[in-house]
Amino acid sequence: MRKAKGIKVTLRYRMLFTGKETLYLDFYPAIINPETGKPTRREYLGMYVNPLKKRTGEYQTNADGSHKYNPTDNETIRLAEIIRNNRQNELDKAEIYTESEAELLKAKERSKGDFIAYFQQLADDKKQSNRDNWVSALEHLKAYTKKTDKADKIRFCDITLQWCEGFKNYLLTVKSSRGGNPLANNTAAAYFVKLKVALKAAYRYGYLPKDLNIDLKSIKEVETHREFLTLDELKKLVDTPCTNDLLKRAALFSALTGLRHSDIIKMKWKEIQDNNGLYTLKYTIQKTSKYEELPISAQAVQLCGERKDPETLVFEGLQYSAYANKALAQWLGASGITRNITFHCFRHTFATLQLASGTQITTIQKMLGHKKLDTTMIYAKTLEEAKREAADKIKLF
Repeated sequence: MRKAKGIKVTLRYRMLFTGKETLYLDFYPAIINPETGKPTRREYLGMYVNPLKKRTGEYQTNADGSHKYNPTDNETIRLAEIIRNNRQNELDKAEIYTESEAELLKAKERSKGDFIAYFQQLADDKKQSNRDNWVSALEHLKAYTKKTDKADKIRFCDITLQWCEGFKNYLLTVKSSRGGNPLANNTAAAYFVKLKVALKAAYRYGYLPKDLNIDLKSIKEVETHREFLTLDELKKLVDTPCTNDLLKRAALFSALTGLRHSDIIKMKWKEIQDNNGLYTLKYTIQKTSKYEELPISAQAVQLCGERKDPETLVFEGLQYSAYANKALAQWLGASGITRNITFHCFRHTFATLQLASGTQITTIQKMLGHKKLDTTMIYAKTLEEAKREAADKIKLF
């Protein structure tokens, strides 16, 4: 059995600008703060004393140079010493634990942390539209916790499979903040996936003793109609002015390449390779972190504008914002398109038009960066629906 290095606890005093001294414990070497998980040397006790002064304003001192205090403050110091002794005893006892026991104690301390705060941290690490999705899921998680636990937080150790299943049912029944209707099924499914991701990460990093994510079944998504633009509509958009020309060029670039907004916004000139007029985009997909080499057309490159320094963003200044969405809606409206078309629909447009032109679906799968062919097959169904709708428009009686 190996002992851990001894930790010495010392009671110390720190002078405040008010003239009072605050009492704190000094740990050497540092210990791990159970709340933050970070090393710390200090633990403030929330106890204060007032050193006595002479008429000249100088502090009264003992033979060893320490300050003198009145009886009340001496009693406060005595209590602080008792606390110091207790903390020293706790740490001394910890030294006799085996490494596995010590790790169990650490895990127990981590499990007392706040899962909601952890989820918030995960959301803050996301970018662009994906972050918005995480934030929305977080708001529903907070509301659910408030409803079930009557609190603003829940400890990792208090999370059960039943609690997680309850959140699933909550998402399937809760009213949306927009219009007061229930959340769309696929929206609820997307939010629940965020919980599963957070649980899996919490288990991996030792906050949960069990991977609850494994036993949780996802909310089954339903197939939805994917809006896309026809080739004639795209040509109309080319000829229609837009108040945000950068947005216009990026949207048309998406229609010609199938790239997501998150990949277009981070694209640099060094990623566009020119081999005697044959262009290839060599990039890492933001959503999956997978490296891809995507052939792109000369017209797509033309939309990028004049080539700049390799490290410069191709669509520098492009943002995901309410202002950009408004400019997009106005541009579509000016061209006579009244359907609900988002930026992501330009990616749908690429896939659907490729299918309509006879491109093999496995090729489209690779160009879109889909892991599963089933995901790409949705566009085939969308195209069939569009053909059926077109056929029904011609009626003789």
